[in-house]
Amino acid sequence: MVIRRGPRRFLAPLAFYSVATACVAYFVYHAHNGPRGYETKQELKVQIAEMSADLAKLRSERAEWDARVALMRRDEVDRDLLDERARAALGRVHRNDVVIIGR
Repeated sequence: MVIRRGPRRFLAPLAFYSVATACVAYFVYHAHNGPRGYETKQELKVQIAEMSADLAKLRSERAEWDARVALMRRDEVDRDLLDERARAALGRVHRNDVVIIGR
């Protein structure tokens, strides 16, 4: 009985190391590029920064609108605001008025 151990002794560890390297490469690739990987994390940080800026802008706009609505909620309406809204709705100004058009 002849046993040829030469190629098997060389190929078995080579196959094992090749499979182990392929597994490690698979996990490293997905740790970097996968849906929960490093690149996705960086993209999410950029999105968070953009959305935080939008949120700050919207909060300041809402505070501005809340202040204007609060002027109308009292028992007595603010005369300046009423005058401003009436002139804007009617499109009329007095001939001595100075008109400053904003936004």
